[in-house]
Amino acid sequence: MTRFILVRHGETEWNVEGREMGHLDSPLTPLGVSQARRLAGRLAAIHFDALYSSDLGRAAETARIAADACKCEIAFDPRLRERNMGIFEGLTRSEMESRFPEERAAYRQKGPSYVIPRGESADQRVGRALQCLDELAARHPSGTLVVVTHGGILMGLFEFVLGLPFGSANRYVRANCSWNVFLREPKGWILETWGDVSHLETRDAAVVRVPPTILKP
Repeated sequence: MTRFILVRHGETEWNVEGREMGHLDSPLTPLGVSQARRLAGRLAAIHFDALYSSDLGRAAETARIAADACKCEIAFDPRLRERNMGIFEGLTRSEMESRFPEERAAYRQKGPSYVIPRGESADQRVGRALQCLDELAARHPSGTLVVVTHGGILMGLFEFVLGLPFGSANRYVRANCSWNVFLREPKGWILETWGDVSHLETRDAAVVRVPPTILKP
């Protein structure tokens, strides 16, 4: 069994502005840096076998802060990137609606198979992420791995593991620098912990623990 501690990157300026990042980037805010440092402090207190990260700047910066605290190396993998949002990248929701009304309607109506112009589909996003995680599980069959990634990757994995319809994870908070634990067993995936932000010491910190659910790969 491989234990994955998946964390979302720290807060970015575009998170605050409500802009779609996708494969574009935005620097961490001062709060985002603080979140990453608190995450790093928690990671420094445990044993893990390797640190992996998306190569996008916001995730890489979060991972570097953790790596400095834990005195470990980072392995970057582009398959851990956020969904390529194509023509929507860099825009707020209202800007998307005004500039690309037909594409936004298709995005809402066609579901996970819809390929955003100059981007990718939700199915493609979760497919490449699962391929990456399965390879890491095979490489570390009894290990504990830390993976710094993005909210969309967490959402897709959450829905896949629990067998939920596309979009269901939008009802669950995917907090910046949250601690989410998934187990990869021979029979399938198990969600152990979701949305743990206790290390951030916020008043609204909450942990959702889900009874083990095993799904076939």
